[in-house]
Amino acid sequence: MAFLNQHLTALLIAWACLTTVLVLLLIYRSTLSIHEDDQLFLDESEAHMQREQMENTRRMERLTPFVRIFGAASGLLILCIAVIWVYAGLANQ
Repeated sequence: MAFLNQHLTALLIAWACLTTVLVLLLIYRSTLSIHEDDQLFLDESEAHMQREQMENTRRMERLTPFVRIFGAASGLLILCIAVIWVYAGLANQ
């Protein structure tokens, strides 16, 4: 039983790390989306704003797969932890 508890603790630590990275990525993505504009009305003197918006869009597009990967990994890991916890509870009876 102690062997199972050690693995459960290690899985919880791994889940906490994954979820922390996920939360940080979500915070970063939200700060990027704050600077995103829906429409830009630019003349030639404001062309730098268009470049900034394009760079912001590229950053958000590069970030999206990582958010999905860490979100899925966090969800799967917490599901595994729940299954192990239930198994340990049933085996302990």
